[in-house]
Parts: sequence; structure tokens; C-alpha cells
Amino acid sequence: MLQKKRKYATIPSEKTRREIPEGLMNKCPKCGAIQFNMELMKNYKVCSSCGYHFVLNAMERVDMLLDGGRIFEYDEDMISKDPLSFPGYPQKTEQMMEKTGMRDAVITGEGTIGGFPVVVCIMSFEFFSGTLGSVVGEKIVRAAEAAMQKQYPLIIFSTSGGARMQESILSLMQMAKTSAALGRFSESGGLYISILTDPTLGGVSASFATLGDIILAEPGAVIGFAGRRVIEQTIRQKLPDNFQTSEFNLQHGHLDKVVHRKDLRATLIKLLDFHTVKEVPIHGR
Repeated sequence: MLQKKRKYATIPSEKTRREIPEGLMNKCPKCGAIQFNMELMKNYKVCSSCGYHFVLNAMERVDMLLDGGRIFEYDEDMISKDPLSFPGYPQKTEQMMEKTGMRDAVITGEGTIGGFPVVVCIMSFEFFSGTLGSVVGEKIVRAAEAAMQKQYPLIIFSTSGGARMQESILSLMQMAKTSAALGRFSESGGLYISILTDPTLGGVSASFATLGDIILAEPGAVIGFAGRRVIEQTIRQKLPDNFQTSEFNLQHGHLDKVVHRKDLRATLIKLLDFHTVKEVPIHGR
């Protein structure tokens, strides 16, 4: 009589693990699905099983959204100093620069989307959790001024854990500084499109991120000021499961639209086309 062999889940040996190239696959933090990174990138780094939007760094967004993946970068040599002599801050900054290849938590510059010239600011969570410091604030202000001078639309992609504690009050000052620059840009008639990505919290959400003429967000993005746990402990109440998500914010009138990443470029092109002043030919009588 033949007996069925029992099936066991095996754990790869150290040798097998070493033979698997690092970075070949990725696990979705929401549903746990394992996907090849190459397939994930083809799907705009969105989980094919549950639709979870993986966090993108700044250059990945440039590749996905700007024509030809090209950006003419502004102020690329600007780096953070240590104005308050915060212990370990210079060393940590150097580590972040080496790890990410960025000088700070935002890339600014100009390019085209669907042929329309734009000035863009793209934040990256991987650099100091996208925290708002003096360099981030200054680069955004200069980008707004460039957009005003060139009469280009301004697009800002926000992702941040809040203000950078190593710069204390100098970091908090950037909230007012960026808001004032965007106010001047608005008074000049400029179009500012703000795109909120996961997560957008703290001082960034309380300043330039939520001042857009049009405010878009990616699905499932966490958007708010204080974190969920802090709020629940303060008010001593259980918050809704979808609290602070982009869908929750849309429902409560804080956003104009939640846009899937695969549709974002097409949506931006439509918005830019709609707000572009077109010359109307005048025919003689």
C-alpha cells in the first residue's frame, strides 16, 4: 500500500539564501504578497494583489512622471548645516547623503509633463523621513520664485514625518516661509498643484502641502498633523479605521481627488492642458 508523502514547509539554507540576488523580490507590507521587483516597477510600484502604493523616492517619481525622466535640477549643491550644534547631526546628514544619493529631502527643478513646462518639488521620505529643515524650505521657496518668474505651473509632491527636530525653531520657521512664498505665487496668478503621498504629516501638512489650488493624493496615503496614536491618547477615543487616509480626507473635503498612481501623469496632463491659456486666432471681417 502506497502512503502519501507528507508535505513540509522548508526553510532555505544559508547557501540557498546567498544564491538569491538581493533586491530581487519585495513583500507587500499590507497583504504580504511576494512580487518580483521588476514586475513591481512595471506596475508603478503598486501591489498587483491589493493595490498598496509602495513609497517612491524622488528620482523614481521623476522617471515616472516627467517627460523622458529628465529634470533640470535647481540648487542641487545646497546641503544642511548644523546651526544649533545638535549632537550627531552632521554625521547623520552625511550618512543620509551617502545612503540616498541626495543632498537633502527634496529635489527641485523644471521639466515637462506631456510637453507642458513645469517647476516641480519632489520630497523623498528616505532622507531623514522627509523632514522639513532649512534646506527643504529654502529650495521650495526658490522653486516657487522660479515658477513665478517663468510663469510655469508649480507641482509639489509631499511626503514627510514633519519638522526636523535637529533644527528646532529654524525648521518651524520654514512653515511660514514656504507659505508666504506660495501666497506671493498665488497672487501672481500662478497654478499650484499639490500632491500628497504616504505619509504627509506634521509641519509639512500644516503648511505648503495643503495650500494647493488643486490638491490630489495617492490612494491609502496617511495625511494629517499628529499621529493616530497621539490623537487617541489625547482625546481618549477610538478613531475610525480609515482615519487620516486620503479617502477619509477626500470624504471630509480636504482633497479634490484621490488618484491612482498609474493615472497620475494623465491626470496632471489634463489639468495642465485645462489651465493653459490658448491663443485664439482673430479672423478679419
